Amino acid sequence: MDLILIRIAFLLVLSLASYFFRPFGLISWIAAMLGAAAAALVIVFELRVRALSLRRLLGAVAGSIFGIFGAFLFSLVIRNSLPPGNTQSLVQIFVLLLMTYVGLVVGTSKGDLLNPSALGDLFNSERSAAKRNIKILDTSAIIDGRIADMAETGFLEGELVVPEFVLRELQMVADSQDGSKRQRGRRGLDVLQRMQGNSLLTIQIIEDDYPKIREVDLKLIELAKNIEGKIVTNDFNLNKVAHLHNVAVLNINDLANSLKPVVLPGEKMNIVVLKEGKEYNQGVGYLDDGTMVVVDHARRMIGRSVEITVTSVLQTASGKMIFGKMEEGPIRTDTTRADTARTEVVRTIEVSPQGVPST
Repeated sequence: MDLILIRIAFLLVLSLASYFFRPFGLISWIAAMLGAAAAALVIVFELRVRALSLRRLLGAVAGSIFGIFGAFLFSLVIRNSLPPGNTQSLVQIFVLLLMTYVGLVVGTSKGDLLNPSALGDLFNSERSAAKRNIKILDTSAIIDGRIADMAETGFLEGELVVPEFVLRELQMVADSQDGSKRQRGRRGLDVLQRMQGNSLLTIQIIEDDYPKIREVDLKLIELAKNIEGKIVTNDFNLNKVAHLHNVAVLNINDLANSLKPVVLPGEKMNIVVLKEGKEYNQGVGYLDDGTMVVVDHARRMIGRSVEITVTSVLQTASGKMIFGKMEEGPIRTDTTRADTARTEVVRTIEVSPQGVPST
């Protein structure tokens, strides 16, 4: 918002200055329009420069300097070759613009070949300290919500960056006609607001965008390359594509899987059987961290807590699955208790004063 106000003020000041000073003897309103057009060109140039990476920016500056130096040498030749006058001045201006433009374009296109670290430690220490801990939040990580818990516990340090195109995607999800999507989008906005209210966190919303790239995932990868940051996400596909582009990724699901308790075959645990399994006579329950537990011969125990013995652990791409078998001891105990209670009821009926069992 501040940048927008500064740009508007710059346009107004340059237009008013052109209106009052009337360069080249122009009419006041024409001079004001030309001043506004020049200010608009400067603002467009500034937007383009902001979207450049550090390497391309260094390449553009170096190319422009070499272009101006080459134009100066050409102007010496032109000054001795052409008679003084308007033709000589026009040719010199043309050569200056041409060489500067060519140097700017070539330097920008070849800027990715530069290695800023070769300049020594002049900028390397500051740049590494400022950008080493930058983490870019993905839409899926924000909606998931666990990123806020991680940050509040102090395990997530450094500067957290949220691009404008991620905010736009969040807003589109929050404004969706689908109720579930709308709820997820609003949850993501609430998570961001909660994180901004934490004084221990540094959250920066940046306006960097890449209009030529349509996919948000590819924009995140390009941004991570430019600012040398890490992408925080739980999107499986984005994780794979980012690794192909040699971009560091912090996957929340990988962190959650690494923090799950290690379960070995033969261990005993208590589990509540919640539903029927896919195979015959199987029951399914879940641990507190969401790990699925498949129990053999537990279909009849749905809704009850049983003690099981772990038989095997299967690690899949979507998470960990635990297989176990039910302990028979507690079941026999329950059966014995039921038989005892039934015997007591029969004895009560037999000693009834009426002599006739009540129905």
